Amino acid sequence: MKVFFLRLINMTVGLIFYAFGIVLLIQANIGYAPWEVFHVGLAEVTGLGIGFVSIIAGAVIVVLVTLLGEKFGIGTISSMVLTGVFIDVILLIDFIPKTNGLIAGILMLFAGLILLSLGSYFYIKSAFGVGPRDNLMVVLAKKTKAPVGVCRGAVEVIVTIAGWLLGGMVGIGTIISVFAIGPCIQATFRAFKFDVTALKHETVEETYKFLTKYERPH
Repeated sequence: MKVFFLRLINMTVGLIFYAFGIVLLIQANIGYAPWEVFHVGLAEVTGLGIGFVSIIAGAVIVVLVTLLGEKFGIGTISSMVLTGVFIDVILLIDFIPKTNGLIAGILMLFAGLILLSLGSYFYIKSAFGVGPRDNLMVVLAKKTKAPVGVCRGAVEVIVTIAGWLLGGMVGIGTIISVFAIGPCIQATFRAFKFDVTALKHETVEETYKFLTKYERPH
């Protein structure tokens, strides 16, 4: 049980880092990362909080990938809900100002990418399942037989265009994010000697079975 709680802590810390990273990408003010372009654009149209919009989008994706036969874990649900909540709380506290210059914006953007990478490491390391958007890439790759990179790129182009049409900011930060996030995550995983391919994620059903072992008999 101690290991289980350590995994929960890893997941929570990872999602907090991830949320801070997203806020830094937004506040860099030089163009959002693809999914943030979509979330911010949708938030502009609906008047809802960015984090809440992120939760709704994540929920739709979870339903879609589940219908397509992909399993998910409590990490998937936590990523969907907690990341959105953390984003809205951080933005509500409003202690991270928007940048006004290109250099400052690029520096904040890279700080955000580093936090995103650290967040990915901790929450994926918990082995409770990946986030909805990562799940979408996996299921598309399985169904289309196309490389994961191609599926990810296609989805990010689509959400970027949709977000831009809705009013999300597309700029140099968007381009930097697309090309830099992969190397940042790879460098982080290498620094921690973390082999993501060797990890077996736990489904919701498996987590439930594990927890019921510790229930006291009535």
